[in-house]
Amino acid sequence: MATVEKILSEHVTLEVECVDRLYLNGYIPLLATSGGLITFLREHLGKPIPSPAVLGQITSSFRDRVESFAAQEAIPLIKFERGERKDDRAQKLRREREVRAGVVFIGVAQEKAKTFSGRPQPEKGTGWFDYSRDKTVYVNHYYFYVDDEEFGPAFVKVCSYAPWALKVCVNGHEWAKRQLEKRGIAYESLDNGFLSCADPQALQEVCNSLGPEQIEAFLARWLDRLPMPLTSTDRQAGYDWRLSIWQMEVSLTQVFDRPVEGRKFFEEVIRDNLDLGRPDRVQLIFERRITQRTPGPFRTRVIQDGVSPSLHIEYRSFDLKQYFKEGRALRTEGTFRNPKDFNVNKGLSNFGYLQEIGRHINRRLLEVERVSQNCGLSAGSIQRVVQPTVTEDGQKAPGLRFGDPRVMALMLTLSLFTHLVAGFRNQDLRRTVAGLLGPTGPAYTALHATYDLRRLRRKGLLYRPPGTHRYVVTPYGWKVARFYARLDARVLRPALTALEGQSIVEPHPKLSRALAKVDHELDELIQAAFPSQEQEKAA
Repeated sequence: MATVEKILSEHVTLEVECVDRLYLNGYIPLLATSGGLITFLREHLGKPIPSPAVLGQITSSFRDRVESFAAQEAIPLIKFERGERKDDRAQKLRREREVRAGVVFIGVAQEKAKTFSGRPQPEKGTGWFDYSRDKTVYVNHYYFYVDDEEFGPAFVKVCSYAPWALKVCVNGHEWAKRQLEKRGIAYESLDNGFLSCADPQALQEVCNSLGPEQIEAFLARWLDRLPMPLTSTDRQAGYDWRLSIWQMEVSLTQVFDRPVEGRKFFEEVIRDNLDLGRPDRVQLIFERRITQRTPGPFRTRVIQDGVSPSLHIEYRSFDLKQYFKEGRALRTEGTFRNPKDFNVNKGLSNFGYLQEIGRHINRRLLEVERVSQNCGLSAGSIQRVVQPTVTEDGQKAPGLRFGDPRVMALMLTLSLFTHLVAGFRNQDLRRTVAGLLGPTGPAYTALHATYDLRRLRRKGLLYRPPGTHRYVVTPYGWKVARFYARLDARVLRPALTALEGQSIVEPHPKLSRALAKVDHELDELIQAAFPSQEQEKAA
């Protein structure tokens, strides 16, 4: 029988950990406030009256320089249509214009931005303006789609209005490909990843070497080559862009020797995780995103043809997912959308630390999946969980009765929270359990959550680090939670389904037939022991 452990240990031909897509915010620290902007206009540009007209002149000059640059270099300058997928347009133009180490095309789009707006303040004196960024407006943004010597396909997006924020998008896998080409190491691509490599160890070393220095060097190269709102003189005076992490994808790619092994992997994983709760936790992708507006009810099924299975786990702004990449590789990928969820600021200097956190989460998910098919517990362990107990220091720990809706929701929640490195809080537990109990279920308040956290901790299922209000699922707690969840999903409900002959899931055919035969034999025995009146008269 195929198991997750066997598939991953015997059928993986290449394993690569690498940063995938990386989105960065570029901002100018000296222009972050209205006072900084006025200083820029008065002292740096030498404008005694810091009028918004000066900002308009910079915007117009930037636009003219972009158009002139595109004409001189014979670079297509296109306007994105509203609602158009920019990535699709970019891929098409990249195929049509095979540019190496240059600008492929420039796109223009009107998008929302918080820009400075100036208002005259006559009460403060002639020529006095006050600036604020309290309004969101639609302004032109310029997308420079480039092919970089080091990073390959990438883009730099620049806002045409003050304070001229920019965004950078690069891909760690594409960077690794360029480094392998420089070293003369052969490889096969798998979309933006790797299918094979002549030297896997060298490939991993290359992926490990990507850091803030290479990313900052990328931005510096293109700031010198592309038209920008601010000149090199402005940047030398301190009005230069600094990068922060906006979105970062940390991936683990495991290539299977045969595509069928990847399908087996997902069948095993999905079968053990479909009953973890709501569709936004674990779902099959049918080329349709499931949102709160998607009509229900939902059914979870393993579909064999025409779909790509995908497992999603969300924690705040962090998204952990697994999917079958190009039908050949398992991609486990964690996406940071707000590093502060893990008590890390957004500075690019934290790139390495975030990468380690992401890799740890990916590995932990795989480890959970490896051992999830062996979560058996001894009779003594079950007794300690189900029955009330007393801790060594005399504290009472109420029992966790199997089948109780609240207890089952707690165990499903612990299964969901196992991967959280930083743990979870009372409100996280309360929100998830309440969602699992549903609007028609019993109310679940903060006091209920506090009571449950206390008994889970005293049972040894949770650990609370000293001085914090966060809880971490222990290895023992994970085994108990998975035992409850799997016993309910794989034994109790299918058995009840077979007994009742109807349910939202298809009953097990062999068990159903066997139980039907038992029922028939019992009926005959009862009839023989207690004959009906008609049978007695006939006798």
